[in-house]
Amino acid sequence: MKISDWMHTAKKQLVNSDKPKRDLEILLGMVTGKSRAWLMAYDDSTLTTCALMTLTNLVERRAIGEPMAYLIGEREFWSLPLKVTPDTMIPRPDTEIVVEQTLIRMTNASCSILDLGTGSGAIALAIASERKNCHVLGIDCIRSVIDLAKYNALKLGINNASFRLGRWFSTIQDQKFAIIVSNPPYIDISDLHLLEGDLRFEPKSALISGNHGLADIALIIAEAGKHLIHGGWLLLEHGWQQGNIIRHMMRKYGFVNIKTAQDYGGHERVTLGRYR
Repeated sequence: MKISDWMHTAKKQLVNSDKPKRDLEILLGMVTGKSRAWLMAYDDSTLTTCALMTLTNLVERRAIGEPMAYLIGEREFWSLPLKVTPDTMIPRPDTEIVVEQTLIRMTNASCSILDLGTGSGAIALAIASERKNCHVLGIDCIRSVIDLAKYNALKLGINNASFRLGRWFSTIQDQKFAIIVSNPPYIDISDLHLLEGDLRFEPKSALISGNHGLADIALIIAEAGKHLIHGGWLLLEHGWQQGNIIRHMMRKYGFVNIKTAQDYGGHERVTLGRYR
């Protein structure tokens, strides 16, 4: 089958995709190893049987809504190409707000930073790539996820980030940090958004938290002070309607200079405070 004929046929399957042509071009490039320009210039070329079989499987998966990031195994975050798997959340542009707000509060001095629930290592690696004289420790409770974050660090040549298996502060002991960041689970189990879009395919352990989505956030806020230096910062990504209660929690546990930053859609997304 010619590339042009395959594109015409496959496009009809992706009726639910916002950008079916672009999706198909990306999949074609991945399977054939050819650039987009080559595929457009030589669309009368014939696809091999092996390529057709692989593409058929990928298009079927995309047709039911599986995220492109999982199909190609990669997503860019903070201009860093990160490997992703179905074991991890897909890094989102709004999470870059955590990185931006962290960098604003860092000086040129070396320091230690903790990233709780690191996933693919997106936040940790973004911060580490910008502050070479600082060390970032990423924690996650799933072995395969920690292995993935380590792989991303190695692939990107980022040597000032390390990753450790553990749940929240369980393996930190008495270590203290200048900054603690986290994008923890914050969705309530009854939230209907879990049945939509990419969330249908992402790991529920990285999305859902008890107590109306606040259980893990509450734990982090309550324990963070024990692991922050005097004047250290805590930054948390959260749901767009959770800002008020999180600010209240932070005040309760001794945080000051509390503020909430909005995401690119104008919703409250990252709340931060300094520990006295």
